[in-house]
Amino acid sequence: MIIVDSSVWIDFFNGASTRESDHLDLILRTEMVGMGDLILVETLQGFRSDQDYKIAEKVLRPLPVFDLLGPKRALKSVENYRMLRHRGITIRKTDDVIIASFCIDERYPLLFSDRDFDPFVQHLGLTSALPN
Repeated sequence: MIIVDSSVWIDFFNGASTRESDHLDLILRTEMVGMGDLILVETLQGFRSDQDYKIAEKVLRPLPVFDLLGPKRALKSVENYRMLRHRGITIRKTDDVIIASFCIDERYPLLFSDRDFDPFVQHLGLTSALPN
């Protein structure tokens, strides 16, 4: 299972050819792809046209969607944030801390293009789904 962040889904649905969106196009045919509930919200809330929203929702509906947060994971997310903060790294978005913490705990690789995930890879064991 590979979790795909909204940063990649947004590029994918906008037709932007990036290393990450091109990899998503490939793994949609070859791998099991999932997302978190927050990722689903972040991805779908940005569509301006109803037609584009309906197309994206139809593509995403069959994918497994995980609940990313509960009391234990909330505390683990705080620990991860504070651990990075002690290293002088501030993560800009709480959602990214939650997503990264979920992937670390569940040992799911994350496909992302948002640089806020890099410290989780470098310091906390998050696995990037993008091949080197």
